[in-house]
Amino acid sequence: MTEVTQQRTLPPNPVDDGLDPLGDLDAIDAQKATKNRAKVGSARPSSLLYTYGPGAIMDLPHFTVMPAGLDDWEKVWARRPSVPTIHAPRLLDAVRRFPGHWNVGELRPFPWAPKQTQFSKETDDLGVPARVFPQWLRCPGCDLLGPLTRFDYVNTNPFRPDRARFEHAGCPKAPKGRKVGIQAVPARYLLACPDGHLDEFPYDWWVHEGGYCPTPGVTSATLKMTERAGGKGASATVHCAPCGASRPMNQAQGEVGRAKLPACRARHPHLGMFDPRGCTAETRLMLLGASNLWFAATQSIVVMPEAEKAVPSTLGFQLLEAVGAKRLEKYGDDLARYRDYLDEEDSPLAAWSDEQLAAAITQAHEPEPTAEEQLVALGEWDPIDLLVPEWNYLQIDPIGPRHEGDALSGLALTKQPVHANLSSRGVSRVLSVDRLRKVNAVVGFTRIDEMERANDMPARIVPLTRSGRPTWTVATLDKGEGVYLQLDEGRVTAWEQRVLDARSWRADAVDLWEAHRESHERNFANRYSDTAVGDAEGRFKPPRYWLLHTLSHVLIREMAMYSGYSAASLSERVYAWDETDDRPPAAGLMIITTASDSDGTLGGLVQLSKPEKLKRVLERALTRARRCSSDPVCGQRVPKEPEDFLHGAACHTCAMASETSCERANRFLDRRFLVNLPGFMGYGFFEQSA
Repeated sequence: MTEVTQQRTLPPNPVDDGLDPLGDLDAIDAQKATKNRAKVGSARPSSLLYTYGPGAIMDLPHFTVMPAGLDDWEKVWARRPSVPTIHAPRLLDAVRRFPGHWNVGELRPFPWAPKQTQFSKETDDLGVPARVFPQWLRCPGCDLLGPLTRFDYVNTNPFRPDRARFEHAGCPKAPKGRKVGIQAVPARYLLACPDGHLDEFPYDWWVHEGGYCPTPGVTSATLKMTERAGGKGASATVHCAPCGASRPMNQAQGEVGRAKLPACRARHPHLGMFDPRGCTAETRLMLLGASNLWFAATQSIVVMPEAEKAVPSTLGFQLLEAVGAKRLEKYGDDLARYRDYLDEEDSPLAAWSDEQLAAAITQAHEPEPTAEEQLVALGEWDPIDLLVPEWNYLQIDPIGPRHEGDALSGLALTKQPVHANLSSRGVSRVLSVDRLRKVNAVVGFTRIDEMERANDMPARIVPLTRSGRPTWTVATLDKGEGVYLQLDEGRVTAWEQRVLDARSWRADAVDLWEAHRESHERNFANRYSDTAVGDAEGRFKPPRYWLLHTLSHVLIREMAMYSGYSAASLSERVYAWDETDDRPPAAGLMIITTASDSDGTLGGLVQLSKPEKLKRVLERALTRARRCSSDPVCGQRVPKEPEDFLHGAACHTCAMASETSCERANRFLDRRFLVNLPGFMGYGFFEQSA
């Protein structure tokens, strides 16, 4: 078969006009046509944030959809007199540091509200707009492969959106007497590139090897797709009915297959547009449902009293929101006029000092930084800065049980006595987090590589709006509880120095820390991203992070057995960094559980912070850490050339956690930093004598 490599371009498609599912539904209803409902499914806010956000492909019972970009959400919010927002200035400041997000002035929740009854309709005007994607379907009866226009959409039951489907009416393989058509399924092949573009697979172009059907008079050839391996891998073959051409999909796989694929058209289907700048990246064959098709780029904070007061860099946006652009231009830099207006409107900003108000006025009139300036500012920003205010507040002793710092934060803490056994092991502080609020915001997403692995991250994050300059972004407010545990800084520092200086007391044995460091360098150099460049050492976590991270994981596994929550519903927040000129050293962790669609959780985790219970949990967790059913393979694992894994004595049997629990995708874990294991005596922090 002749390979076609030169004719690798496809014609662009026009930009669509955006989505308005509810408006379309109103128009159809006005025509008194058969009413197909707009609602096709539902999802929890947490899954929409981390798994099925804008640009991701969401599996419904009978087809797949892609949540649209934020531009299309505006048409949903326009149906409401006001738009709710989430107050989190510290997080808003972090979001605005990302390129293109300078104008983000508010965080909005998902367009959802609870119903009074199952049959009430007061929230029918809310929902996340989505596009059917991919828009090529296949009939499993006759193998017909075609766009949506070849199939009929059926969604007539208002109380059963799970029955929404596409049917192939008149399928020749349908049983005789069948009143409904054969249900169509999505064609599972896609094209993606490392720059975040995603496109339909060009089946017509593919089967004709870069051309189109040569049959006279045929402008849109009838295609079929046959399967021979039960839908596993690229096992299908595409056939053209008019000319008889056929071509297997496995020819598009691997490095060799990439040369046969068309050039990237720079398509963003969630925005309904093609990037006008084009794209020079190489396309790759992707399967529907592939785990690397969509990675959320998010930032999160635990809301803390005091820390959530107006952040200096957001004062101007808060003032602009309060007075409006016209008054801002009219008042100029006249502080008195602003003060009078804020007092008349009884605005919360009236409580600002003159210094704050003057800074806000100056900031509101400043021009937006250039793209280069934003990139420099982002490069200088350390994500740890989001954690420092939380760490600082957690060092303050609560005044009595369930002490609330303020009503706005919703945080309630209780200081617990540290059991003598835990104190002797290096635990210096325990707090019950009776109530907390966690705010999570999305700034975009990546494809092929997750945000942390895409070192040219600003260029790789896919925008959520057509302009690439959103004025708001979506966030969730989770409520829950937790346990905070802190290690003695002196003990941690001494242990850390011992790990770093292992050659002095293990001269003839493997230097475990050095092996991890070298493996990290190999991982950084070998990672899948085509554009992975930068400082590997700057991304490597210090020993104390490995210690706290591994401890967090074994505690999550143990607490799940006693708290009443599954391990997947528990998550970690690790405070572990070395001292710098700007911040003190930290060595603590918080195990939390939150829910974004309820009033909170049930208190099972808080109960485990009691001295006797926490002693039992920690001791049992450390005991389990000494044993793994995969030992000695797991316990003796040390990365060697050319291996580049980022964990040591840790596996899914003993220390790894679910994706929803771990903040580092199960990297930087090693049980030997907790307890001594055979062949690595002396590394365990909890084996030290007081």
